[in-house]
Amino acid sequence: MLPTEELFVYVYVVIHDLMLAGRISVPPRPGPRPACSDGELLAIVVVRHLLGRRSESGFLAEVARDWGHLFPALPHQSEANRRTRWLWGAFEQLRITLAARLPEDDCQQVDTSALPVKHPSRVRGPDQWTGPGNDLAARFGRDAAHAEWFYGFRLAVKTDLGSRIVRAWSIVPAAVSEREVAEDLLGAGPAPRDLLADKGFNGRAFAAAQAARGTAVLVPPGKRQRTAMPSILRKVIAEWRNRIETTFSEITDQMELARHGAHTFWGLLTRTAATIAAHTLLRVCLTHD
Repeated sequence: MLPTEELFVYVYVVIHDLMLAGRISVPPRPGPRPACSDGELLAIVVVRHLLGRRSESGFLAEVARDWGHLFPALPHQSEANRRTRWLWGAFEQLRITLAARLPEDDCQQVDTSALPVKHPSRVRGPDQWTGPGNDLAARFGRDAAHAEWFYGFRLAVKTDLGSRIVRAWSIVPAAVSEREVAEDLLGAGPAPRDLLADKGFNGRAFAAAQAARGTAVLVPPGKRQRTAMPSILRKVIAEWRNRIETTFSEITDQMELARHGAHTFWGLLTRTAATIAAHTLLRVCLTHD
């Protein structure tokens, strides 16, 4: 990755050019124009996730201390937080525009990952962790990757197998049918030739519905199937599945989304959109330039 100062400049130029071209638009808001522009604030947030800085206030202090010459009019942390939530749609526009620079793979993957919002022992009844509509609210779910229960939501993603670019994503309740989530994600964009998914997506009705769209659903083989498979084929399947695990590791661990620190659903939505936009920029621009 670029040195930090060059990274700030690079990300700002990418965002500024897209805003000038009308590919990123920000809804007007009341009040005077802020001294720190929307483009500057977007760049600061994206770089924070690229660097894996967990604390928003801590990173603003770091920027003021080390990179103040690039951003001479930094907002206070409370103002930055409020404005960042207003800009959540701009992060999604950034992701879509950058992802469109590369053609979609014929083979894609879908999977979900836990997004806890509080420790299960602290849940005492209904709370404020609700999104738009009555069906999007924090719930208890099972995190198979860590073999434990959690309270919150799931991040569902559809990615290219080769480039690992996130093509579609959503935040869904923790207790949800993964096959229904996959159907929604696959509705965004052209149908892939092959879809690689884990065992939670296995089902005849789901496979038949995707076959009707021209997509073959591939799931990891069961124990009996593995014993009859050549070792080289088992290795290839494991490597393919590892690609989406790598993507989740980059988004949730390296970019700190698993420790998002949000206090409301809209804060979680903003942090998720910003993190996935940063990951897309990393895969599309910083990896290939």
